[in-house]
Amino acid sequence: MHLSPSTALALLLALAGAPAAAADDALARRFAADVVQVADAGGRAFAVLDKPAATLWVFDGQGRPVASSPVLVGQARGDAAPADIGTRPLAKVRPHEKVTSAGRYVTEGGRNLRGEDIVWLDYDAALSMHRVRDVPGEARHERLRTPSVADNRISFGCINVPAGFYDRHIDPLFSRATGVVYVLPETRPWASVFPFAARNAER
Repeated sequence: MHLSPSTALALLLALAGAPAAAADDALARRFAADVVQVADAGGRAFAVLDKPAATLWVFDGQGRPVASSPVLVGQARGDAAPADIGTRPLAKVRPHEKVTSAGRYVTEGGRNLRGEDIVWLDYDAALSMHRVRDVPGEARHERLRTPSVADNRISFGCINVPAGFYDRHIDPLFSRATGVVYVLPETRPWASVFPFAARNAER
């Protein structure tokens, strides 16, 4: 079988990333087990976002894995966006402030100013989870399809989800119902945000 150079490169990159992906999956499952052990989600469906892996895992109320997907996250590395971020127009948000803030969020379905249905994580901070959008010059859909996660940092902080994954899993479990989303910290220990996860080894 003959592969084009671009296909061969994509295959090599995917194979090279397989061990890392398996480790990321194990990490998310360990965190989910901790959530269930202390009943932190209260029996509701929950999701775990690992920003360095640019991946969102969804679990049912008993902690069983439902599905996972690559996502787009905030352009800047960090765990706390400025306190006034939700009051500013997008044009006033500087690149280093485009952070997907770590934390525990109880979800609520809603709509943005364009009338699009979204899942609010923190309304006051304008932090939401929504379908990936076409933004001129940003190739957001293409970024989700590449083997690398390096190009998945592009948003102002919101979690951009592939439309099909959003419709199948996010909308029914986190918009039409109330769920919990855990955004894992990337610059500080998990225990500083989620004390119940202190026993877990981290990345």
